[in-house]
Amino acid sequence: MPESLSDAPDSLPSSAADAARMEALAARTLRIEAEALESLIPRLRAGFAQAVALILASAGRVIVSGMGKSGHIARKIAATLASTGTPAYFVHPGEASHGDLGVVQDGDVVLVLSNSGETEEVLGILPAIKRRGARLIAMTGNAASTLARQADAHLDAGVAQEACPLNLAPTASTTAALALGDALAVALLDARGFGPEDFARSHPGGSLGRRLLTHVRDVMRPVEQTPCIAPTTRLTETILAMSRGGLGMAVVTDADRCILGIFTDGDLRRALALPGDPRDVAISELMHANPHCIDPGRLAAEAAALMERHRINQVLVAEDGALVGALNMHDLMRARVI
Repeated sequence: MPESLSDAPDSLPSSAADAARMEALAARTLRIEAEALESLIPRLRAGFAQAVALILASAGRVIVSGMGKSGHIARKIAATLASTGTPAYFVHPGEASHGDLGVVQDGDVVLVLSNSGETEEVLGILPAIKRRGARLIAMTGNAASTLARQADAHLDAGVAQEACPLNLAPTASTTAALALGDALAVALLDARGFGPEDFARSHPGGSLGRRLLTHVRDVMRPVEQTPCIAPTTRLTETILAMSRGGLGMAVVTDADRCILGIFTDGDLRRALALPGDPRDVAISELMHANPHCIDPGRLAAEAAALMERHRINQVLVAEDGALVGALNMHDLMRARVI
């Protein structure tokens, strides 16, 4: 690496004029690619609905394939389809002709990407795909190409020009193909009624998965670990129970564990500020009646929203008015729900 600015290659921008030129090239690239995406919209009628219908009618999977830069885009499209309710795999066309085509079965749909529609490796596997009984969707930049003509449905991803100043490197064309793949995934998602919980099941390791799959019962402290006291308990004994519980509160219950109230750290500070000595006062006179509760079957994210809405640090977990556990903000943080 260069040790000083004087050692830097001459190709690096060294003046305001160079920086302006770089910014102008960037703006041109974004403008060309934005125009390329906009131009796809009127061409959707040519085959988009047909492609969606083919996939929805299929009892198999979607096999996505492409060569070179189209292959990179095809991998991403396959991943997006798989995560949004449409089982999909990527197969490299070069490897397909050497055994990987065995993954394609009768009832599958094969989505093949090729900007020219004449990629040799892609055209070479078309007869085998047809023989296996799979349906073919082509995504090309040339509706008159061999690939487009042999397909059961064609998605037109053609662009007027590449963003590359030489009009050679795949730039606008790959952006268009990627966006068209996203449009296909979104249309299928909607048609299948794929919802947030379905998405979470495909992403159990992500933050959305934790928020939509983690329930209160999964992270709550069970009732055996929740400090419970009788309404006649004195403040001194209540403080000891709170310290042992480590939840910053104690729950006031009757003999059947029906919830009568809650006494928190905040209630303790308010009690100590009262005139006189509160140590021998029954907790029923100091507790907060009708505390916020949540059912154990609710999402943990709902418990977090409840605490934030009411500006509290803990919530009781109850079924039919009986205490079954407790939950505080630290429990949700440990579970990475918040």
